[in-house]
Amino acid sequence: MASSIEQTNLVVRLRDGARGKAYWDAQWRYRTGQGAAWQLKKRRLGLAWQERDEAGAWRKRRGRCPDGWLEERAANVAAMAAMADHARQLAEEERRLVRAAEASITVRELGREWMSWLGEVRGAKPSTIEDYRFLLREPGQPHKRGQGQSHGRIMAAFGDRAASVVTTSEVTTFLRSLDRQGLKPRNVNKHRQVLAAMFTYGCRSDTFALTSNPVTGTDKRREDPPPALDYYEVEEVEALARCCETGEHRGTRPATDSLEQTARRHEDSRDAETFRLLFYTGLRLGEVLTLRWEDVNLPDRLLLVRRGLSAGQETLPKGRRHRFVPLSTPAAATLARLADREEFLAPDDYVLANRWGRRLDASALRRRYKRGCAAAGLRPVRLHGLRHAAGSLVARTSDAVFVRDFLGHAKLATTDRYLSAKLRPEELQRLDQAFARAVTRPDHNRSQPPDNA
Repeated sequence: MASSIEQTNLVVRLRDGARGKAYWDAQWRYRTGQGAAWQLKKRRLGLAWQERDEAGAWRKRRGRCPDGWLEERAANVAAMAAMADHARQLAEEERRLVRAAEASITVRELGREWMSWLGEVRGAKPSTIEDYRFLLREPGQPHKRGQGQSHGRIMAAFGDRAASVVTTSEVTTFLRSLDRQGLKPRNVNKHRQVLAAMFTYGCRSDTFALTSNPVTGTDKRREDPPPALDYYEVEEVEALARCCETGEHRGTRPATDSLEQTARRHEDSRDAETFRLLFYTGLRLGEVLTLRWEDVNLPDRLLLVRRGLSAGQETLPKGRRHRFVPLSTPAAATLARLADREEFLAPDDYVLANRWGRRLDASALRRRYKRGCAAAGLRPVRLHGLRHAAGSLVARTSDAVFVRDFLGHAKLATTDRYLSAKLRPEELQRLDQAFARAVTRPDHNRSQPPDNA
């Protein structure tokens, strides 16, 4: 394809610089096609082997021109080379735009390529891939569970469009439509984030060389602050565990025989210890479910956390790093009771195993937890709230750095949320000391005006 780049009016000029030095500059006009506006390009060429005479006119310096300096003839040659280099850059950009236009990849295809790159190259966690794939589903696609269908909002709006022609105005209109549909700001921001990441990938020169990311100029929604932490105290968790031990969190289906009754008693006891373990160690649910006996060191009261769960698959723990977790006396006692069984005690066996030695199902465990809380008469708190409880209770007696390391947070900013969940007793004592000299009147005097009213 013939280039449509035009360049003209090359001018080479001398300009004064600092400390008596001079510089050669070049400028020329160019345009990238018939009818396009002319633009001005300037380029610094280098030091000039020139000086001003007594009258202020330019003249050549005496002596031989040293390396790194330019005489007038060399400056003209450098100017031509600079203009030619600029033409090559413009031509390459023109070819890049043509390749992008010819490729005309759709938003749907861009999303698939981006998802493939995330998993194969970036090594994104399965749960991350699953979340993004959900937002990029086709409209009307049935959910994995239940009778619901996917809205497929991104694909409905942009799926068949060429990615190179999507504009910022169109993305803004799309996000505003999500606002009007009643989506929460966090959900709108998720759609925006996915679109932005897709187009960022598409703008790379080694992918589809899109000219711009249309999401960059759109507005991120202001999200509500996270709700205040609510968590159980020790007595409440123990009440939950006792209800589980007696099987009050089970359904109404009766056991068929004595073997089934025995198996259920073991499962009830295991559920109770599971909730205790989550509470007394502060581990994430995936970290507890993938814990093996080789990771438990009861004599030294340590756990090695080196696995987690992501979309049902065992992965590295959050943060992609192993960590040691010290065991409190209640946590060590819980693990000792779990170890008091006749099978599934090999190093690679799960600490929390079902009756066939396999890993517990997270969804089923959450359901049993909810039933156990209801049976114990406790207010509803998410299962992850047991981790919040652990962090918040430890924060009452420990500094922020210890809490951060205990919970495995990457940043102290994440830990700060736990430090103010509930007041420590000593904080109330400090306040009382601060206002100790305040005069407290009897209640019956509060409604009476002062003496000098």
